[in-house]
Amino acid sequence: MFNVGSFQNIGKIPELKKRILITFLFLAVYRIGVHVPTPGINAEALNAFFNASQGTLLGFFDMFSGGAMRRLSIFALGIMPYISSSIILQLLTVVIPHLEQLKKEGEAGRKKIVQYTRYGTVILSFIQGFGIAFGLEGMTAPGGEAVVIHPGWAFRLMTVITLTAGTAFIMWLGEQITEKGIGNGISLIIFAGIVAGMPAAVGNTMRLVETGEMSIFKMLIILILMLAVVGFIIFVERGQRRIPVQYARRVVGRRVYGGQSTHIPLKINSSGVIPPIFASSLIMFPATIANFIPHPALKTVSLWLSPGHWLHTICYIGFIVFFCFFYTAIVFNTQDVAENMKKYGGFIPGIRPGRATAEYIDKVLSRITFGGAIYISAVCILPEILITKFNVPFYFGGTALLIVVGVALDTVAQIEAHMLTRHYEGFLKQGRVVGRR
Repeated sequence: MFNVGSFQNIGKIPELKKRILITFLFLAVYRIGVHVPTPGINAEALNAFFNASQGTLLGFFDMFSGGAMRRLSIFALGIMPYISSSIILQLLTVVIPHLEQLKKEGEAGRKKIVQYTRYGTVILSFIQGFGIAFGLEGMTAPGGEAVVIHPGWAFRLMTVITLTAGTAFIMWLGEQITEKGIGNGISLIIFAGIVAGMPAAVGNTMRLVETGEMSIFKMLIILILMLAVVGFIIFVERGQRRIPVQYARRVVGRRVYGGQSTHIPLKINSSGVIPPIFASSLIMFPATIANFIPHPALKTVSLWLSPGHWLHTICYIGFIVFFCFFYTAIVFNTQDVAENMKKYGGFIPGIRPGRATAEYIDKVLSRITFGGAIYISAVCILPEILITKFNVPFYFGGTALLIVVGVALDTVAQIEAHMLTRHYEGFLKQGRVVGRR
């Protein structure tokens, strides 16, 4: 139960108050930049093209950029190049010994990996910027109107420079929010882009109620369902399986070390929102190609993989389950955990140290990951069910909802930590708000 009085305590902590104000200021700068267009674009023709391209990668990226892609603003690429670069670096740490060594070097290694991530972000932004520039020149609105006013190399270079600079600026904004504000800056930027579309969805729903196309009873049922789904996501995101660990006592001279009990927290959803992002990108790829290459075979495949079709649902769930196991195996190395425990005298009661411990942790993690994959699949399939079966006039659920709830939990947890360290009562009367990390 939330304690209303605790919100008043925020203003009594100058540092926390300053951090929150800085966070809102940087997010406001980001939202203003979303409305600054890239030169040389016919905005009306581009908007008409996007309306005819629902269910493709363009619409998917537009959701994460908060509508910047639809307007082709200076922030059209959004933060996706940074996310892609981060994921690529994480995957490369498994196969490149140098990166794996940097990961183990602590803060110095982390800073070096962050630097590589920035370089990768700029490179990906250049590549994606050229791809978008070439693609825009071939785009036409349903009425035949060209999207680019004056195509050519001048437009291409201007677009690449503008979009790359916009992504670099967003990356800088995210890092400043993380350092000087509250919460994870990159996550909050994605959060702000997704939440920006909520007022329009609420307005459309209210208009349907006023015109009689949707009954008040149906709207109340949808509202109750939404609250239940959000509560379920919060419950699962905070859930974890704790494996008990006991450390043996060691006598060094006259001192005794160890002997304490702790645990290994295994989250139900260890992979976060990476699986649905990868799965959506793969499934939407044929539909995106079909917009640029009007081949009958591609149109047929695009139709089969469109939301609402049974093949789309099966492929979507299958990809989510695969990437849940794949990404969890990359970010959580059970062999390293078992070796570190053995090195420092730790063991799981009833399990032999070393290989047996790694196999036990892997067995438990596999069962939890399967449950997490089913949970993510259910949340991501929910929008299709609501739209196709119940005619809900807005998109609710999926990757966007997982991100919004997860980022909100992390941010509230950080605010809670600031308040508790200064001996103020937290948001909860009992217990603590624990973020995903």
